[in-house]
Amino acid sequence: MGIASDIVIIIVAALTGGFIALKLHQPLVLGYILAGVAVGPHTGGITVSELHNIELLAEIGVALLLFALGLEFSFNQLKPVRAIALAGTPLQILLTIGLGASIGKLFGWNWTAAIWLGALISLSSTMVILKTLMNQGRLGTLSSKVMLGMLIVQDLAVIPFMIILPKLNDPQAGLPLLGAAALKAAAFILALIVLGTRLLPRMMAYIVKWNSREFFLLFVTATGLGVGLATYLAGLSFAFGAFVAGMVLSESEYGHQALSEIIPLRDIFGLLFFTSVGMLLNPSFIAAHWRQILLLVAAVSVGKGLIFALTTRLFGYGNVVPLAVGLGLFQVGEFSFVLAGIGVATESISNDVYSLVLSSAVVGMILTPFISGLTEPLYSLKKRLFRHESLETFNLPESGLRRHVVIAGGGRIGLQVARVFRSIEVPFVIIELNYYAVARIKRAGLAMIYGDASQETVQDAAAVDRARLLVVTTPAAVTARSIVEKVKAVNPDIPIVARSEGIEQMKVLLESGATEVIQPELEASLDMTRQALVHLHIPATQILRHVEEARRQFYSSIGEGVDRGLSHLKSAGRLLELNWLTVEPDSALQGNTIGELGIRTRTGVSVVGVVRGTIFHPNPDPAFRFEAGDFVAAIGSEEQYETFGNLATASFENHKAESA
Repeated sequence: MGIASDIVIIIVAALTGGFIALKLHQPLVLGYILAGVAVGPHTGGITVSELHNIELLAEIGVALLLFALGLEFSFNQLKPVRAIALAGTPLQILLTIGLGASIGKLFGWNWTAAIWLGALISLSSTMVILKTLMNQGRLGTLSSKVMLGMLIVQDLAVIPFMIILPKLNDPQAGLPLLGAAALKAAAFILALIVLGTRLLPRMMAYIVKWNSREFFLLFVTATGLGVGLATYLAGLSFAFGAFVAGMVLSESEYGHQALSEIIPLRDIFGLLFFTSVGMLLNPSFIAAHWRQILLLVAAVSVGKGLIFALTTRLFGYGNVVPLAVGLGLFQVGEFSFVLAGIGVATESISNDVYSLVLSSAVVGMILTPFISGLTEPLYSLKKRLFRHESLETFNLPESGLRRHVVIAGGGRIGLQVARVFRSIEVPFVIIELNYYAVARIKRAGLAMIYGDASQETVQDAAAVDRARLLVVTTPAAVTARSIVEKVKAVNPDIPIVARSEGIEQMKVLLESGATEVIQPELEASLDMTRQALVHLHIPATQILRHVEEARRQFYSSIGEGVDRGLSHLKSAGRLLELNWLTVEPDSALQGNTIGELGIRTRTGVSVVGVVRGTIFHPNPDPAFRFEAGDFVAAIGSEEQYETFGNLATASFENHKAESA
C-alpha cells in the first residue's frame, strides 16, 4: 500500500505512544516522538518504508502549526506582561544563544553548529508548560502569565530563525541574501495585510452565509497553505507564509471560528511531524553518547534557568516569580524540532547534532513537571532563610490588624468582596501578588499586602492568627490548598470561604479545612437559569424549586457530609427567600389593605416592600392599600409564598366568598 500503510502505522503507533504519555502524565508530543522512534528505520520491527514522503507531509504539519499559531496570536495576550515579553524575551534569546554557542565550542563544534545549538536551546516548550501549569493549578498566576507571554514571543522568533540560520553556511554570500529575504518578507507581509484586511473578511463573510462548515474549513485551509506556497515560490519559507496568513485571519471577526475548525486538521498533521522527528532519533546513538546528552541537559537546564530568572528579576518581578519562571522554562521546545529539521535539510547541522539536541530536548520535557514542582518548596526555604526580607504593605490600619477578614487574592472577585466589606465597615486586608492587580488595589485605597498568600511570612504580616474570616479567591488549586492548610494550622477555628474550578478541587479544599467552597461556574449557570425562567413567566416558587434541586444534585456528588450540611444551609436560606409578584386588576389584593387581607395570618409571609410607579414603600403597615400594578416583595418559605401567590391570583369575588 506504500504511503497509505505508512500513515496507518504512524497513527496506530502515535495512538499507543499518546496513551502511554497520558498515563505517565506527560504531553502527547513525547508520545508521538517515542512512536516515531518505534516505527523509525533505526529500531527494526514494523518500520515506515516511505520516510521521505512522510517528511513531505510533515512539512504541511509544520505549516499548519504555524498557521494556527498566527490565528491564536493576539497582542492583547501580551498586555499584562508586555515589557518583559517584548523586551525581555529577545534579551533571553540572545543570552541563551551565547550560552549554546559556548557549549557547542566546548564540544569541539564549528561556529555554525554552535550558533545553531544556541538558537535551538533558546526556545522553550509551550505545550509542556501549559500542561504542567494546568496540572499544578497555576494557570492565572503572575508567574504563569510571565511564562506564557515570553513563550508567545519565543514562538514568533521561529520565523526570523527560519530565514536567518540557513544563511550561516556561507556568511559572505548569506548577508546579501539575508537582506533580500528581509525585504521580500517585509513586502510580502505588507501586501498580505492590505489584501487580508480588505479582501479576506469579505470572502469569509460570503462563505459563512452558505452555512457549510466543510466548505469553511476548506477555505481556511486553502488560505493558510496557499499563502504558504506563494511565499515559498517567492523564495521565502513555506511555514512563514502560513504564519502570516494566520495572523491576518486572526484580526477578522471569524478568526476564532477559523481556529476552532483548523485545530483537528493541525493536530493530525502535527502528529505526522512529531512522529517524523522521532524517526530520526537513533537509540544506538543515545546509548553511545548518554554522558554527552546528560551533560548537555544539565548545562542547558542550569544555564537557561538562570538566564530566565535573572531576566525576570531585571524587569522588576520579585518574590516567587523569577524562581517559577526559571524552573519552568529551562527545557527545549517543540519548535526547536522544526528548526532542527531545517538545519538537517540544509546540511547546516549533522545528524549527530540533531540527535543530541533532540535527545536532550525529550529528557528536558520529561523533567519539566518535576523540576517546576520544586518552586513552592524552594521558595518556602528561601523565605525561611531570609525572614528579614521586608514586605510591601499599603493602607494598613495604624492600630494593627485584629478581628479582620483576610482576602487571599485581589483579582476581580477579591476586589468586589473587599468593596462590599468596606461599604459595611468590616475591617479587612487583601493579599495579592499580581503587579497589575496590586496597582488597581492601591488606586482603590484598600488595605493590602504585596506577596504570595501561601507563604508563612505573608500570612504572619496579615495576622491570620487574629483574623475572624478567610476568603480565598485564587483559582489556582495548589495555591488555594496551601493557603487553607497553613492558615488552619495557625488558626484552627477560623471559618474559610474559598472558590474552586471543579468538583475535585472542591473536595480537596473541603478536606483541607475550608468551611464553604463556591463553584463560580455552577452559581453563574444557576443564576442564568433563574433569569431565563423568569422571562418564560415560570412561577417564582417553581423557579426556586428547580434551581435548588439542581444545586442539591451538584453538591451531593461531592459527598454525603457536604450535601447534608449544605441542605441545612439552603433550608435556612429558604426561610428568608425574597420573592416579588405583580398585583393584577382582578387580584384579591387589588383595593384591599394588608390588614383586611390578613396576609401574615393566612399565608405566613411578610410583605417587606411595595414598588408603585417609581416610588418604593419599605415595610408597609397593615393600613397600606394595594393598587393594580403594584410590585410586592414578600419574605417567607417556599410553601408560604405559594399560599400567598394563590391568594394574590384569586379574584376579589372569590376572596369575599372565602372570607364569608
